[in-house]
Amino acid sequence: MAFVMPRLREAGEGVFWGKVIKRSILIFLIGLFLSWWPFVSWSGDSLVFREWVNSENPESGVRILGVLQRIAIAYFFASILVFYLKDRALILISGLILLVYWWLCWFFGKGDPYSLAGWFGTEIDKDVLGVAHMYKGEGVPFDPEGLVSTLPAVIQVVFGYLAGRLIRMEGDIKGILWGKLPATDNGQYRLVAVMMVLGFLGIVLGWTWSLGFPLNKKIWTSSYVLYTTGLGMLTIGGMIWFIEVCKAKNFVTRFFDVFGKNPLFIFVLSGLLPRLLGLIRIPNGVNASGEQLYITPFNWFYQNVCIPIGGPAEFGSFLYALFFMVFMWGIVYWMDKKNIYIKV
Repeated sequence: MAFVMPRLREAGEGVFWGKVIKRSILIFLIGLFLSWWPFVSWSGDSLVFREWVNSENPESGVRILGVLQRIAIAYFFASILVFYLKDRALILISGLILLVYWWLCWFFGKGDPYSLAGWFGTEIDKDVLGVAHMYKGEGVPFDPEGLVSTLPAVIQVVFGYLAGRLIRMEGDIKGILWGKLPATDNGQYRLVAVMMVLGFLGIVLGWTWSLGFPLNKKIWTSSYVLYTTGLGMLTIGGMIWFIEVCKAKNFVTRFFDVFGKNPLFIFVLSGLLPRLLGLIRIPNGVNASGEQLYITPFNWFYQNVCIPIGGPAEFGSFLYALFFMVFMWGIVYWMDKKNIYIKV
């Protein structure tokens, strides 16, 4: 966003709105497609169509929100803030919104306002989305990418934009605050120093705020925004130090290049493929009632390849994740060699 927004400002409001609306809708629809995929599921020995709302169970249906849907919404509103506001105003507005979100959680919450039962946003999600279209992984209707908790996520996108601005200004934080042009002498060293300091401050502020507003990813608390933004700043600062300043460009850094060239595609594929292969059922013994049990190809791989290698269960899980990542890498590596890049 930090690299694209200047060109959109030059092109004018019409181009900006067309680009942002189109991109937001496409990302949202891709996420919704991923939620519905593969459109069928097993019911006994038959494949049945996954209805938008299950006719036999009105509280079950296709989940509307998700990771990509949140990215789409957060990107849309953050883009508007970034397009129309200066950097200093962005910082002030971001701080205000994080404080307002804290107040909303405290004022409208019930009992423990930051708990699964006490958080106020779930009732809003139920009224707007409907129970049938909410996440049920917690045992109760609760959406970790719900509407209300998307508000602080918008600010996290704004912080990402400001980090990008800082990188473009070579760490000249005065340029962010007062609009001065960057000085180029020792720019990369200054950039790394500023990224590390701001990252440290973000972590400290997040920890401190967590004493009153706990770090909670499920409801995306304001303290969580500061804490994870701080971690992100430290990570990027470290990468700039090793890759750009120390010139540590080798097979390790090149390994990860291909992920960055097709990020949306690899994310979507990592969700589509397991769900599609999940329709394949491999016999896996019978239960106490004599009914046939099945596992999916990925489950078979985990149980028959990863677990037998030995060690604790966590090690088998780690191997499974590692094999899956390398498999995904092979696909995008081939795409990179063929100059195939999928963007929205």
